[in-house]
Amino acid sequence: MKAKVLLERSDFDFVRELVRKRAAIVIEPGKEYLVENRLGAIVRRLNYRSVRELLSALRTTHSGALQREVVEAMTTNETSFFRDVFPFQALKTEVLPKLIAARERERQLHVWCAACSSGQEPYSVAMLLEEFFPALKTWEVKIWATDLHRTMVERTRVGKYSALEVSRGLAPEQRERFFIQHGGDFRAKDSLRNRIEAKELNLADAWPDFPAMDLVLLRNVLIYFDVEEKRRIIAKTRRIMRPHGFLFLGCAETTMKLSDAFDRVEMHKTAAYKPAAGRER
Repeated sequence: MKAKVLLERSDFDFVRELVRKRAAIVIEPGKEYLVENRLGAIVRRLNYRSVRELLSALRTTHSGALQREVVEAMTTNETSFFRDVFPFQALKTEVLPKLIAARERERQLHVWCAACSSGQEPYSVAMLLEEFFPALKTWEVKIWATDLHRTMVERTRVGKYSALEVSRGLAPEQRERFFIQHGGDFRAKDSLRNRIEAKELNLADAWPDFPAMDLVLLRNVLIYFDVEEKRRIIAKTRRIMRPHGFLFLGCAETTMKLSDAFDRVEMHKTAAYKPAAGRER
């Protein structure tokens, strides 16, 4: 059997540069198969004859819509409800009680789930708030859920998941309490969806005027950027956080060597980061 031909070097470099320019995402050398595989889905959907023809069209037409499709195809959308478990245990037992105490006078809580993919993370936070902190029903609570992938943002907004997706991380009683079944799918109840504001946001672009955030979940996304972009994102995150706030990164991510504006706090087999007093960079 003839071996599958990978992308030509020039085509691979073209895609890498496009994705880096549009989204600051770094595609490492050796990922030719991954790029070709993901572009293949666009080829089939838009009826191109090959990946090479797709990239030729991209080079000659400079279509913003087609560029967007390619960039979105290169994003990783792996997620699940209550992913990694330990950060959510820390939220439940330590972080949220402290935030609620700090915000008792204003009775407001602002949360941002960045690069949230199809939305399981913000819905996990919303479920945690509703199940264990019923006093917040009378508060102004808003969870901003952002991603650069338009389809993922729309999925978050709708809050509908397959039976397989709700089985990943949710106990049966949570599924029954927080979701309504529609055929083979499950849709989050209004009590959850009404707390979530889903918006498109490319972290490498200008950010909207967020309110000061009490809690930021920026998990499993910094790994896709180079060091300078990581520093810029961490610095911008620090500027939108309240002094008492908490930042969560992925288990393989850290602010070390990127910023001295946060203090690391160990808790429940995980770690969070608090804005360091007097340090903003």
